[in-house]
Amino acid sequence: MTVVVPAALTRLFSTGPTASAGSRTLRLALSAGVALSLAACGSLGGRTMQEGGVAEVQADLQGVQATNIAALTEVIQRSPQDAVAYNVRGAAYARIGQYREAMADFSRAVVINPGFAEAYTNRALAHRQQGRNDLALQDFTAAIQANPNYDPAYLGRANLYRAQNNFDLALADLDYAVRLRPESAQIVHARGLIHQRQGNHQKAINDFDAAIDRNPFVAAPYQARGQSLIVTGKIDLAIEDYNAALNVDNRNADAWVGLGIAYERKGERAKAVESFQRALAVEPDNAAAKAGVARVR
Repeated sequence: MTVVVPAALTRLFSTGPTASAGSRTLRLALSAGVALSLAACGSLGGRTMQEGGVAEVQADLQGVQATNIAALTEVIQRSPQDAVAYNVRGAAYARIGQYREAMADFSRAVVINPGFAEAYTNRALAHRQQGRNDLALQDFTAAIQANPNYDPAYLGRANLYRAQNNFDLALADLDYAVRLRPESAQIVHARGLIHQRQGNHQKAINDFDAAIDRNPFVAAPYQARGQSLIVTGKIDLAIEDYNAALNVDNRNADAWVGLGIAYERKGERAKAVESFQRALAVEPDNAAAKAGVARVR
């Protein structure tokens, strides 16, 4: 499930008639999707799916990020002490995998503004993408110290704790983040994943219900809820959830695997085989799908 970090960044920009040319350029860059994002997916069938919520890297197929970077570089040349511009340009670099440049920009942003929670959080996400979890933890914590009400930092740190199996610490961060932003589907979904990992499946289902109520157009909560429904023996409901996830993205190999497991538990072997084969058509090396086919054939 994707959590787009710069939603909070837009609150930093002036929208009134006195807005500078630089801030208008920054708003344009954000509207084109300059962002790091968190993936808050869980595991299915023994296979990890973007465990821990690292920053996503996306191909710049249409040159959008390059255009953003050029525009933001102009802003920085005009206003070399603009911490926001460095932060947003760093996010654009990170999104296309140029981490050295991204880290330099995030670091410059926090030098200019040592209380810049968004830049610490973005730098933490970039650290996570590069496997530097100790440094990521330091930066998530620095973001929280800079702004104790900045919920993306709690979410990011909780996802890191989850990846490290520090479930109590993760749950504490997410409980606080829910209080800060109770309308967030991403936060309650992430909390559901913790409950699921702890074996508290009814609590997990309750959180996935809440995530779907807040945003019914994302596959991950349906998929995660389906997993807990299988564990609690509610197979027909699990099948409905996996089909809902596949209605959002029918090339989601892990959702096909989950659907196959549900049909397998129900005793519908032909449908199970078909589902596992659909997973393999999308992802030929999917180990859970291969194992499923071997079991039910």
